[in-house]
Amino acid sequence: QVQLVESGGGSVQAGGSLTLSCAVSENIFSTHVISWHRQANGKRRELVASITTTGATNFADSVEGRVTISRDNAEKTVSMQMNNLEPDDTAVYYCAAGQRGMGWTYWGHGTQVTVSS
Repeated sequence: QVQLVESGGGSVQAGGSLTLSCAVSENIFSTHVISWHRQANGKRRELVASITTTGATNFADSVEGRVTISRDNAEKTVSMQMNNLEPDDTAVYYCAAGQRGMGWTYWGHGTQVTVSS
């Protein structure tokens, strides 16, 4: 069974920081790209950041320079630190896992991030 469990969401003021964590099932952690996506009310889900099994990262233009993503191979977790948060970052954030050419196969249930001005 595959599970991705997000944690770390919450409410912060603009300019603040949050770190989201995704606990990934051991049976896919070393074989799948792990990513963070977000969906704001009334908007499409969008990719925020991703990290490959070798540590290569990719970021959406909207968060470039404000977000870092990292893997902890011992704990089987992927963390995303978000700095200088803006109200437009308010969304439900989802962790997902996938392999090249196969899309994002597995999804977590999401964690809410709310940024107030």
